[in-house]
Amino acid sequence: MKEKEPGNTECPLHSSKVLLSIGDALEAVNGKWRMKIIAVLLDEPKRFREISVLIGQITDRMLSIELKKLETNLLVRRTSKYSAQAEYELTDHGKSLKPLITELINWGEIHREKVIGSLKGE
Repeated sequence: MKEKEPGNTECPLHSSKVLLSIGDALEAVNGKWRMKIIAVLLDEPKRFREISVLIGQITDRMLSIELKKLETNLLVRRTSKYSAQAEYELTDHGKSLKPLITELINWGEIHREKVIGSLKGE
């Protein structure tokens, strides 16, 4: 019987290429804030302060870091060089995350109900 190579299984979801793609996707949007920032920017461009207020509980420093990481991953674009006028908007690549965010919201609502229900003994 032929021995299987690591990362090469019969299930297509276990292939090295698929796992690399999952890793790349998670690296681009990981953390507590990035998907929230993307969700806030889905409808229209916003200034730094607007993003901060809508998300809440994020420091200016952390928001700045996360926006730069989203820019590096080509998901967000800063539309002005001047801080006072700067707006942030999703790129077309960033907008392509809308179906994923919608599904994540739906799954999150179901998950929250299940967890709360299990804590109440339902």
